[in-house]
Amino acid sequence: MAREPLVVVGVDGSPGSLAALRRAVPEAAARGAVLVPLLAGCPSDTAARRLLDAALRHAVGGWPGGVVVRPVVAAGPAGPALVAAVGGPEDLLLLGSDGHRRPGLPHLRGARTEHHCRAHARCPVLSVPADPPVPYSGPQAAPYTPTRAA
Repeated sequence: MAREPLVVVGVDGSPGSLAALRRAVPEAAARGAVLVPLLAGCPSDTAARRLLDAALRHAVGGWPGGVVVRPVVAAGPAGPALVAAVGGPEDLLLLGSDGHRRPGLPHLRGARTEHHCRAHARCPVLSVPADPPVPYSGPQAAPYTPTRAA
């Protein structure tokens, strides 16, 4: 019996993980795959559910229709949990990136997770940069002009 393909995405609420989640939903739909948002190191199932709900709301407007979603909450570090969640070469693993490469600082959590996944995953690993900030387009205040006290 053939196993369902998976699109696994690391979710932690960061801008990079939200961009990865935004990319993962159409990837899962196009592949006919199960979407697996994975949260590692959450203190409780309640906290994990709140974080996942908020991430899906911010990334894609809520729980996506037309895609099977099977969230996973892992107790340990993100890298090994993400690698364990994928099954084979037909799967896809998406990781969020803040877009800033920091050479010489391998101790950073995101860099460590990405390195672990690229070294050990049995499927393609896609790093998705965080979306650029959207400039504020609301009402503008008049320029500040200092006045002298009399």
